[in-house]
Amino acid sequence: MNCFPCTELFKKRSKLKDSFYSEKLIFGDIAGSSNLAAKTFTFEELANATRNFRDDFILGEGGSGRLYKGQLDEQVVVIKQVDPNDNRKFLVEVLMLNLLHHPNIVNLIGYSADGDHHRLLVYEYMPLGSLKDYLHDPSPGNKQLDWDTRMKIALEAAKGLEYLHDKAQPPVIHRKINCSNILLDEGYQPKLSDFSLAKLGPTDDKHNVHVKFEGTIGYSAPEYVMNGELSVKSDIYSFGVVLLEIFTGRKVIETSTDGEERNLVEWATPLIKDEKFSEMADPTLQGHFPAKGLQQALIVAGMCVDEQPTKRPSIAEVVTFLTHIASGKYDSESRDVKSST
Repeated sequence: MNCFPCTELFKKRSKLKDSFYSEKLIFGDIAGSSNLAAKTFTFEELANATRNFRDDFILGEGGSGRLYKGQLDEQVVVIKQVDPNDNRKFLVEVLMLNLLHHPNIVNLIGYSADGDHHRLLVYEYMPLGSLKDYLHDPSPGNKQLDWDTRMKIALEAAKGLEYLHDKAQPPVIHRKINCSNILLDEGYQPKLSDFSLAKLGPTDDKHNVHVKFEGTIGYSAPEYVMNGELSVKSDIYSFGVVLLEIFTGRKVIETSTDGEERNLVEWATPLIKDEKFSEMADPTLQGHFPAKGLQQALIVAGMCVDEQPTKRPSIAEVVTFLTHIASGKYDSESRDVKSST
C-alpha cells in the first residue's frame, strides 16, 4: 500500500542530485499540493510567537538549529531556526514531514522561508522533552524511568521506525536516530524527530545507497561511517544503540576518570556475549525489573548492533521482539529482581 499522497513529488525529487536541489521547484510542488498539511508562516508571525526570539524562550540547541518555545493563537509550539545557508536540510525536513504522518513521528505544523535569510520550522510541542533528558541529563522535576515506561518508549519508537522502513514507499532512512531525537509527549509517548538528514531508500534490487557520512559518532553503523554505505539496516544499528542506552542508562560515549573514552557498543558486546545481563542494568532501576525481560531486551539490542548489516534484524522483527517482552507473558516469576535475590 502506498502511504504517501504525493508519489510524483518523490519521483521528481529522486531525479535531482543532492548538490542541485531546486528550492523553487520543491516549494512550488509543496504549495501546490492540497494533500499537504503544513502551513506557511511569515517571519513576523513566528517572531511574535517567541517575543522576537527572546533568550528565555530557548528550549535548546542542537546540530540542526536553535529551538524556541512559542505560542501561536492558543497553541504552544516549538520553532526551530535553521541555518539559511543549509537550504538542503531545511527542504528535506519540510518535504519529509509534510508526507510522513504517524503517532510516533513528530508533527510538522508549518514553516517559514521569508526572504533569503530566514528558515524556520514549526513543530508540535512535546512537553516532556527528549529521551536524553531522562536518561542522561535529568532535571529535578524528571522522574526516573521505570521498567514499564522504558519498554513503552522502546516499543513505540520502534513502531515509528517501522512506519518509515516498511510502510513508506519508497522506504525512508532516518539517519539521525538517537536519544536526543526521540521526543516524549504526555504519557511518555515517544515520537521520532529531526528529519534533516533523512534519505529515501533504494526502490530497486539494491540494498543500500552511497552517501557522504553525516551521522553521529557512536550511533552510526560502521559501514556507514567507513564507506558511506547507507541502508535501513543503518537505522537498525542506531536504534540498537538507543536500546542499550534505555536499559543500561549509559551514554553512547562514556569518559572515564582518566579521560579515556569508551564506546557503549564496545562495552556492551562482550557482556552480552558472556550473558552478564544483570551487570548491565541501569543502576537507577534499583533492581526493579524482570531478569528475563532485561536479558531478552539486551539480546535484541545486541542483534541490532551487529557489525554485519545482513545479520541485523528488520524493524518488523524488532517490533515483534519488543512486543513480546513488553507483554510480560514470558515471566511467571517476580518482576522485582531485587526482592527475589
